[in-house]
Amino acid sequence: MNYLENRKYVIQAIFVVVGIVFALRLFYIQVVDSSYKQAAETNAIKTVIQYPFRGLIYDRNGKLLVENTPVYDLMVVPKEAREPDTLRLAKLLGLPFEDVRERLKKARSYSPVKPSIFYQKLTTQDIAHIQDNLIDFPGFYINARTARGYSHSSLSHALGYIAEISPKQLEDTAYAGYRPGDYIGKSGIELEYEKYLMGQRGVKHIMVNVRGIEKGPFKDGAYDTLSVAGKNLYSTIDLELQKYGEYLMNGAKGSVVAIEPSTGEVLAYISAPFYDPNLFTGKDYGKNYMQLLTDPNKTMFNRPIMASSNPPGSIFKLAHALIALQEGVVTPNTGYPCNQALVTCSHAHPAPTDMTIAIKTSCNPYFYQLFRASINQGKSSNPFKDTAIGLAEWRKQITTFGFGTTLGIDLPNEKQGIVASPAMYNKIYGENRWKFSTIYSLSIGQGELGVTPLQMANFMAIIANRGYYIKPHIVRAVGEKGKPLREYQKRNYASVESKHYAPVVDGMAAVVSSGTGRNASLAHLGIEVCGKTGTAENPQGKDHAVFVAFAPKENPKIAIAVYVENAGFGAQSAAPIAGLMMEKYLTDSVSTKVKWKEKWVLSRQYLNID
Repeated sequence: MNYLENRKYVIQAIFVVVGIVFALRLFYIQVVDSSYKQAAETNAIKTVIQYPFRGLIYDRNGKLLVENTPVYDLMVVPKEAREPDTLRLAKLLGLPFEDVRERLKKARSYSPVKPSIFYQKLTTQDIAHIQDNLIDFPGFYINARTARGYSHSSLSHALGYIAEISPKQLEDTAYAGYRPGDYIGKSGIELEYEKYLMGQRGVKHIMVNVRGIEKGPFKDGAYDTLSVAGKNLYSTIDLELQKYGEYLMNGAKGSVVAIEPSTGEVLAYISAPFYDPNLFTGKDYGKNYMQLLTDPNKTMFNRPIMASSNPPGSIFKLAHALIALQEGVVTPNTGYPCNQALVTCSHAHPAPTDMTIAIKTSCNPYFYQLFRASINQGKSSNPFKDTAIGLAEWRKQITTFGFGTTLGIDLPNEKQGIVASPAMYNKIYGENRWKFSTIYSLSIGQGELGVTPLQMANFMAIIANRGYYIKPHIVRAVGEKGKPLREYQKRNYASVESKHYAPVVDGMAAVVSSGTGRNASLAHLGIEVCGKTGTAENPQGKDHAVFVAFAPKENPKIAIAVYVENAGFGAQSAAPIAGLMMEKYLTDSVSTKVKWKEKWVLSRQYLNID
């Protein structure tokens, strides 16, 4: 009996203890701890992406080329939005009713529970207009981020643009970590340096109650992460030179590329026609993009690195001369008669008695015979095989000047151009069915040749350096204390030894001082310019004008290539543009003595000269 009595007291004690525990817990929940009350009022934890500031881009003198401007995206979580008043929402946003319905459908198809962009690139004014009305649209909220901004309208093809990542890119493992609605570089520097510019996203977790009102950070921000800004880029571009070059090329079609020979740094990069990069920053991006893409003038075509099918014309004679000197088939004092029966000359001149004079007069028969001496060296008694052997050796050397290959500039989609080869002619004519008389047009820079304007400018840098170049590049450093990238410090040597450059350089100096390149002269400044004019034949219309140069002759500071489409002789249009730009860079101004050249260039009268 005592056993049962004791057992009864134990059970009663247990009930009392349990009751006390429950009472204390209930008191704590209801009076002390407010978290359950918060939880009861809270409907969801909203995850907000914190987009980082994209890295800025500066010119070589510290001037800002690309900045960030605030924009806002209207986000939607379809499950929370349920069935919004689409008609009112359409009026609020100034969108067609059907457009709003389509956007909601797209958001639901992406995910009913994840946020996605409903309407992007809203301005501060847009937000002021709609902010107070969003409380009537649960599931919709504003997300701030930055878009690109420009205080100028230059350098569009080199800078490139950013846009929303495409569904196809999201499926690519190369874009792992990106999400729908993210913006990435699509072209130019923005694409090439995306991994440095993009930065790192942050995340905020915010508690939202059933009425859509934010109640503060979840767990006091314990699970939030801060965004990390992208790295700034310091470019090689001289913005003032770029602006001046675009001013001179406005209304024309073609390219201008200027390089600092000693470093390979690109000083100016002009593709004409050009466009204002601000066109790709607002809500009208899609419309502007399509207009430019379908422009018959090919405004979006990046000519300096992609116009690879145009022949170089007479500027290629400089390469022939250097290779012939290296091969030992001629000397600087070698002369040839101006035999018009071989190939015609566009202007009358005395027979060149040496190489310097031949370059000055750009004598076609001279370079016909010089090129033949390089190609047909008698290495085979069969003239067909001898030509094939000689062309293969010539091609091996010409590619060391950067022709027929990509130079490796830090821009996407660079083309390699065309340089004739035995395999090419075997395919066209058949093996042992072509010889020098078949390919002689190469001697004057025509035929199966195609070079980019960048390759032309780099060729000038090689001659200016007497035999080497550093890869052309547009970004000098990544990050505030960044050093030049290693690949843009290495010297790349052409096959021709430095001792052979003197007669070619002297000939180029004569072209500008007393030949066809006089319009590029800087004699009024006491600066000696070395250059070469050219006319690239165009079977589809008027020929293209070419001029390449560097200055000063000793210790050169700038190498330049100007290519003006359908402008005829290089002396009439390309040479004055080059001269004006070199003066602008070397002296930071253009003297009144040569303002007539500027007026001539801007008049575009050369486009009407036959």
